[in-house]
Amino acid sequence: MILAPKRLSGIFVSVVLVLVSAAPVSAQTMRESIFTLAPHCTLACQSPPLAPDSTNHTTSRHYWRNLATGFAASILAHEAGHVGMSYALGAHPTFGFLDGKPTVYSGIDATRDPRKQFLFSSAGLDVQAIMDEAILDIPHQRGGAFERGILAGGIATAYFYATFGRNAPNSDITYMASTSSLSRTTASLMYAGIATIQTIRIAHDGHYANFFLRPSSNGAINVGVALLPDDRSQEK
Repeated sequence: MILAPKRLSGIFVSVVLVLVSAAPVSAQTMRESIFTLAPHCTLACQSPPLAPDSTNHTTSRHYWRNLATGFAASILAHEAGHVGMSYALGAHPTFGFLDGKPTVYSGIDATRDPRKQFLFSSAGLDVQAIMDEAILDIPHQRGGAFERGILAGGIATAYFYATFGRNAPNSDITYMASTSSLSRTTASLMYAGIATIQTIRIAHDGHYANFFLRPSSNGAINVGVALLPDDRSQEK
């Protein structure tokens, strides 16, 4: 049991009074008794070491590794959404390279079946949006690095297709616009709007505190990733 400093002083005085009333002692003996008790009282006043906060996911040793794994899982889910939708529509997707970039081909004739091509092109972003919504809506122990990575992957992909990737010839947004009545701007704003709402929800949820900003011991704010040497091999 750890005694609070406020109460310890009263207990210390009581001990001294008991020693005084128990037997007549000299002043020298009293001083020796006090000095003997003092170190023990000092040790009792000290606070026990704080245990690591198991709910603070940003202090985990493998935080960034798990975050990157979740991000990669979100990208893979995006591609799996395309593949799964192609099979669901009765087509046979193939894989190849376009301008040096890996590409999933739908196996659908976009001219003859524009609706099917639209469903194929939107499936990747739809899967990521649904995954992020599930994480934010379904009750569970929130805030883990892996699920943060999934959220970051979905939001980053939506913003990418709404900005840099919207005009690429093989972009999902380009195909969605060419096979429906939506314009590129409208399709981009749809997914960017969902990503923005999810970002606001994350910002107001304490479980996702320090999403990409973490306080340091000297009071500064660490942004992004820090690569530090591994000193564990030197520990014996």
